Amino acid sequence: MRGDYQQLVDEISAALGAPATLEDRDFGLIAFGVHEGDDDLVMDPVRTRSILRRRSTAAVRAWFEAFGIARAKTALRIPPDPAAGVFKGRICLPVRHRGIVHGYVWLLDDGHLSDLELGGAGAPPDPRIEQAMESAAGIGALLAAEDRAGAELGDLLRALLVSRPAERGAAAAALRDGLRSPADAPLTVVAVTPWHAPDADHTPLPNLPGLLAACALSAAHGAADRTDAPGPAAAPPADGGRRPAPVPSPRATADAPSLAALVRLRSPSALAAAHTVAEHLLRSPRASAGPAPNGAEAGALPGAAGLGTPVRDLAGLPTAWHEALAAARAARAEPRLGPVAEWTAIGSYRLLTGLPSAEPDTTVRPLLTSAHRELARTAEVFLDCAGQAGRAAQALGIHRQTLYYRLGRVEKLTGLDLDEGGDRLLLHMALKTARL
Repeated sequence: MRGDYQQLVDEISAALGAPATLEDRDFGLIAFGVHEGDDDLVMDPVRTRSILRRRSTAAVRAWFEAFGIARAKTALRIPPDPAAGVFKGRICLPVRHRGIVHGYVWLLDDGHLSDLELGGAGAPPDPRIEQAMESAAGIGALLAAEDRAGAELGDLLRALLVSRPAERGAAAAALRDGLRSPADAPLTVVAVTPWHAPDADHTPLPNLPGLLAACALSAAHGAADRTDAPGPAAAPPADGGRRPAPVPSPRATADAPSLAALVRLRSPSALAAAHTVAEHLLRSPRASAGPAPNGAEAGALPGAAGLGTPVRDLAGLPTAWHEALAAARAARAEPRLGPVAEWTAIGSYRLLTGLPSAEPDTTVRPLLTSAHRELARTAEVFLDCAGQAGRAAQALGIHRQTLYYRLGRVEKLTGLDLDEGGDRLLLHMALKTARL
């Protein structure tokens, strides 16, 4: 089907004598025509970036949408704006099917199309524009069909991921029948959390290598462990005092819906395609952060993504999904792990994310209040540093004696003895669990 897009884009380029690009309605690149010429300005920065990164930036998208391209039903002109990196004017052909916009064809205009009549206001369009719009309508029909197929695959993926063990065989067979992928191709699941999308949303999949299907899942089909206790403030890594953003509250993380994306890999050990998909999805407005808890700075809680263990048997995808979601939750709780984390790289969170919901241990609970946020952070950094006071003090940016004073207060508050391994383990795991 992608070859059909390229053919139609080439037809438009030939009809109007201008290089064309096709983007979906989220400004993801689908196809582009060859541009002849040696003029460096012919490829302005916006078009170059779109081709190289396969996507336009949010700022570029907002700039173009301000001209009404999402509402346009006929071709329209976009003037050049060197300050925005748009050195060449453009003609935008909206790609529609049954009244719904599915994408845009962009034609660079170096001035030779300035007298081309686009139609509207009672004037008939130039025959070349009519021909180009017919090709754009063909693209719209293809994109609509792909959207429907993608929605169906997403429904099949959701049915498999939420199925009971006894139902997985049938659900896996149904998904296998719908996929255009080799039966033994290695697959993995990418989880993105949070993911804000309406229940009936069927946004087309971005044009990314290996991305086969995607679906949004509610919190009921995500993590099972929940706690209402507030988490401690984020602990900086012991690498010189850099401090990550505050961690999300447990309720904000556990209640957030998530996206599951099915990705085909070149080999079980080659996760590059999954990382590309995850990074792309995290740039979507639907992966935007939720409100920061306990007075933390707004926008300080970015979304995160996780990758499950690759599988060849589709019946193993539910396990890969839970691994991916656990990795995403870990990456959101521990910024040093993210923004994209693999299940195999999240350490103790592989155990913690699998634990059932439980109230914090009564011994540690007094420490997990906003009044003792700094003490909780101090204890966590100290334990992350394997109890090495010098490393912990350096990471916290405090004097060693200040560290000892705070740890004494932690012991008095909890009744734990930080010279005892069992007490250290209890406190460390309680603090990490609070992040989730």
